[in-house]
Amino acid sequence: MFAPPAPDSTSPSAPPSSMFDNMPGYEGTLAGGGGGYLPPPMPVSPVQPPQPGPEQPHWNIPSITEDTARDAFTLYASSKCCYSKAPVKDGIITNMEAFNTYRYKLETFTESRSTQWAHEPYRGQPIDAYAQPPPGPWDISAKVPSFFQDSKEVIKVPYTSSVKPCHVCMGMGQKPCKNCAGSGNKVCWVCNGSGYRHGNGRCHSCNGRGRDNCHHCHGNGVMQCPTCHGKQQLLVYINLSIQWTNNCDDYVVEQSSGLQISNLSKVTGKELFRDSQYLVYPLMGFPDVSVVNAAQRLVGEHVSRFSQTARILQQRQIIELIPVTKVIYSWKGKSHIYFVYGNEFKVHTDNYPATCCCSVM
Repeated sequence: MFAPPAPDSTSPSAPPSSMFDNMPGYEGTLAGGGGGYLPPPMPVSPVQPPQPGPEQPHWNIPSITEDTARDAFTLYASSKCCYSKAPVKDGIITNMEAFNTYRYKLETFTESRSTQWAHEPYRGQPIDAYAQPPPGPWDISAKVPSFFQDSKEVIKVPYTSSVKPCHVCMGMGQKPCKNCAGSGNKVCWVCNGSGYRHGNGRCHSCNGRGRDNCHHCHGNGVMQCPTCHGKQQLLVYINLSIQWTNNCDDYVVEQSSGLQISNLSKVTGKELFRDSQYLVYPLMGFPDVSVVNAAQRLVGEHVSRFSQTARILQQRQIIELIPVTKVIYSWKGKSHIYFVYGNEFKVHTDNYPATCCCSVM
C-alpha cells in the first residue's frame, strides 16, 4: 500500500516572520520569528541633585549575653541528629568577642519589553490588522506590580490580528500519521507480519493479513493537525511580553572574626539606612569608606547595565549592621569556637567536638 511521507519533525512551529514584515511600528522587531528586544524610548538619567548619605550612628548593636549564646548553641546542636548535647551542657564559655559588620544592598526594579509572534486556531475571532496603526510596544499601558517584586504579563497587541493558512498542515487541517507513516496500518506485532502463528495457524490478531490498523489514527492514515486543531486557518497576532525584574547586588564589609562572609547571606541585620526613589545616589558621609566605595561602584554599574535595555522604575539602597559574636568555650580540657550571628542568632562552627553515628531501629 502506498504510504505518504512521514511528517518532517523539523517543520516550523510558528508562522514565518514575513507575516509581520509590514506591520506598522513593528518592522524588524520580530526578525527570525523569535521576537525582539525593545530598548526603552530614552535612557534614564538623574533628575535631582545628590542627597547626603546616612549619618554615623551613635550606637552599636550590644554584645549578646552568655545566656543568649548558650541558648543559640543549644538550638543548633538539637537540630543535628548526630550531635551530642554534652558540649552544650558541660562546656564553659571562656570568652566572647563582638565583630559587627555592615552590609550594603542595592536593588534596581526594571521593566523590559519584547515582542513575539503568536497564533491560535481560527474560530471566528475578530480580525483587526491594518484597521488602524497598532500602538507602539512602549505605548501599551500595563499595570505595574508592587515595586521590587518580579512579575510578568503577556498582552495581545491591538490591531495586529489576521488570518493565515496553517503553516504546519499547509491549510489541510490534518497531517499524515507519524506512527504509521500515513499508511493506516503497521506490521502485526504478534506474528511479525507473517500472518501465521505456531506453524500453519492463522494469526487471530491480524486475521492473517500480517498488518494491524494503526491505533493512533484508527486506520485513517491521517490525524488532526495539532496546531490548527483541524480548523485549517490560524489567527496570527503579535504578543507583547512585559517582564518586571528586581535586580539585586550587595556588599559585605570584611570582618576579622574568622566567619566566612557567605554565612551572612542567610541572616538579617539591624537596618541603619533605607533610601528608595526613582534613581538613588551613592552614599556620602558614611563612616565606613569601603561601603561608600561599594555604593558608588554598584550604583554606576546598575545604571549602565540596565538603562539601555530596560526602563528603570525605582531603586532602593539599604545598609544593615549585622552582629557577629565569636564564642570561645572549653570542653574536656580543649578550647573550641562557634559563632552567633544575625538577628536570628544563627550558629556556625567548623568543628563540633562531639558527633555520633545514627542508626535506624
